[in-house]
Amino acid sequence: MSARIDLVERALAAAVGMSEDDLSEIFTDDATVWSPLMFATGPEELAEAFVDRELAFDNHVVSIRSIDEFGARVFVEWQLDADHVDAYVLTDDAVIEETGRHVFMGVASVFDFQGDKVCAVRSYFDSLALLEQIVD
Repeated sequence: MSARIDLVERALAAAVGMSEDDLSEIFTDDATVWSPLMFATGPEELAEAFVDRELAFDNHVVSIRSIDEFGARVFVEWQLDADHVDAYVLTDDAVIEETGRHVFMGVASVFDFQGDKVCAVRSYFDSLALLEQIVD
């Protein structure tokens, strides 16, 4: 396995609360991370965004379906399974209280590298399907 693929796996584990890696070892200082429900720049903002998810979901399982490296880019298709165990804060005005429901989502992510660190991530998933699993 390449060092970049290993780093992507560490980043995914950190994103869902399955590791306590120092994000500054994974991401550049100006890394941008985007998904339908999040945007963060740099390891500090990213750590804050990850904490919100860690509190809201537990019993995480990340299953990598495929992962490929092309130059300075890694493409990964993965699935997240988790339990909704605490309030999920979407915005200051939108909070979904704990439901205890099991949720899953399929995700496709693109990781761009600058040297030996991630400088950008774009993750694509159906955010409405995720929210429908949480809310009646």
